Amino acid sequence: MKQRFALLLDGGFVTKRLAPRGSPAVKARDVLQLCERIERHSALAGLVLLRRYFYDAPPARGRIENPLDGQGTELGSTPVFATQMALLDEIELLPDTSLRRGEIALRGWRIRPGALRSIAATRRGLVACDLIPHIEQKGVDLRIGLDIARLALRQHVETIVVVTGDSDLVPAFKFARREGLRVFLDHLGAPVRRELKAHVDRVL
Repeated sequence: MKQRFALLLDGGFVTKRLAPRGSPAVKARDVLQLCERIERHSALAGLVLLRRYFYDAPPARGRIENPLDGQGTELGSTPVFATQMALLDEIELLPDTSLRRGEIALRGWRIRPGALRSIAATRRGLVACDLIPHIEQKGVDLRIGLDIARLALRQHVETIVVVTGDSDLVPAFKFARREGLRVFLDHLGAPVRRELKAHVDRVL
């Protein structure tokens, strides 16, 4: 019987790497092409894909108000919401793919990247457009770690490929390797901490 592998993708990381700021929105076909590129890697030759796992949180919904000018925004009616929901819906229907949904939390407001430099340079006051909603994902890393542990303990596969840049997953990598699983990493060329590379068997 041929050995099997699973492909685990950190969705937030993947979409940022596939569509840098200013690029068109990521589509499910872009994610599928990435998966197929990884699955053809010589390090996986002779292995059979068990399943792909894509981890992401649905976009935030609800009404928020900018604290400086009181202008309200219905997050569920924005183009960003529609685009992100469409991506998750499409990924859920891809063959041999399981969508793992985390949760989203609205943490108030934060200063837009670059706004502090502008304020310091011009000595102007803070204005409404300097603020953006502070939205955080919850439970995505936890779900990746739990699936890594489950795949290792139940011996569903002999190899996992994890697409991420998150060093918080190092403990899960260590556990999987102690249980005899081979762990491969693809960080899509992003700068990552050394320990993330040190605790895998191969960087693709």
